[in-house]
Amino acid sequence: MKRICSLLAVAALVTGACGDFTMTDPNSPGQIGNNPSRARVQETVAGILLAARSDASDWNLDAGILGREAYRFDGSDPRFTGELLSGPLDPGGGAFGGDHWVEHYNTIRTTNDLLNVIGSAAQLSNAEQRGTRGFAQTLQAYSFLMVLMAHTDAPAHNGDSIPVDVNRPVSDPPAPLVANTDAFLYVTNLLDSANVELAAGGSAFPFNLPSGFTGFATPAEFQRFNRALKGAVEVYRGSMGCGACYGTALTALAASFIDTLGGAGTLNRGVYFNFSTAPGDAPNPLFQNPQTGENFVHPSLRDSVETKPGGGNDNRYTAKVVDRPLVTATGLSSDLGWIRYPSTDAEVPIIRNEELILLRAEANLATALPVLAANDVNYVRVASGGLAAIAGLGAQTPAQILGQILRERKYSLLYEGHRWFDLRRTGNINALILDRAGDQRFSTLPVPLSERQARQQ
Repeated sequence: MKRICSLLAVAALVTGACGDFTMTDPNSPGQIGNNPSRARVQETVAGILLAARSDASDWNLDAGILGREAYRFDGSDPRFTGELLSGPLDPGGGAFGGDHWVEHYNTIRTTNDLLNVIGSAAQLSNAEQRGTRGFAQTLQAYSFLMVLMAHTDAPAHNGDSIPVDVNRPVSDPPAPLVANTDAFLYVTNLLDSANVELAAGGSAFPFNLPSGFTGFATPAEFQRFNRALKGAVEVYRGSMGCGACYGTALTALAASFIDTLGGAGTLNRGVYFNFSTAPGDAPNPLFQNPQTGENFVHPSLRDSVETKPGGGNDNRYTAKVVDRPLVTATGLSSDLGWIRYPSTDAEVPIIRNEELILLRAEANLATALPVLAANDVNYVRVASGGLAAIAGLGAQTPAQILGQILRERKYSLLYEGHRWFDLRRTGNINALILDRAGDQRFSTLPVPLSERQARQQ
């Protein structure tokens, strides 16, 4: 066995030691058995986090390309500028059209393995078992949400979207695909179940979490992360037709870690995936030399950026984008590089305070509180962008205010995997730029061909 010091397990959390467990493969640990020890629970938690992290950077790049935030001029793989921009999206492979599925169902499978046996863990107290259950259900809900962000109801698939009833023996028939509305309801109920378990989870988890979870490493703290995800899911449901969901979103966000009192210093507070070059870990693949790397910024981001009252571009833009030599490939051009992830150990956000504030703005707008929505929009503009507040924003039409919220999300959450989904869920997909003749605006990735075929047997 290879003894590891995995960043996503216990290394550098408290003592810097490698922890008290061994893993033959940290990316695919063996299935946890009945009556697991504390060390086995810790190992499985590490496996869950590794599995959940495995798609984070890839999603931000692919969603960035689909959402016209990014290009990738990769001479060895033209699908970044072909399949993702022009199509057709191929459901038969594990990349591009068929991507952003297997990674998260691996996470879901591992969380179910843990959930199925945690009640038998004699070394853990009842409170520790419940806290672990709440943790696993929250991470499972996150992975379901990520699959939903990539896959919406497709008429060619009879309106079906993703499977959710997947905690079943491999000998059983595959779980049925369900519509997005049902899947989102499943996710929100799962988050509520997790919140109940976390509330009964005692003062500490029976495992350590990596530094990206600093401030959210106890059951009570983790509840605020859970409520943040709940708020996001309810705003998403609201934008897709569930009017009552916006009120639920506001309640959840109030119980999260949302903060508009701490100024710019609190905007990045949140939960992150860690990366590093330490043994047993992995570097952030979105880090590249911004002058020579293959990932480029879409020029439209510069074209639409606002300037600050004293001059200079929006701080959110200048913190993430830098000029570079012009490159032209396959009819596309850019002279802008990414500095959003400036090192091999740059963290990738799961959810952070700046996003929560803009989610609350959207929910307040939808519940006829436009002035409160405007206050949150202007807070982010000033604190994050260094821009001037928009005078009279609260008196504008709901459509105008929503447009401004989406604009702020564009720059606040740049290269974080949101823009494509935001335009889809709000019915604004036609706002995506078509750079070349033949390019398309895609509203969903296809269900992988293997999933479709498995249900036809």
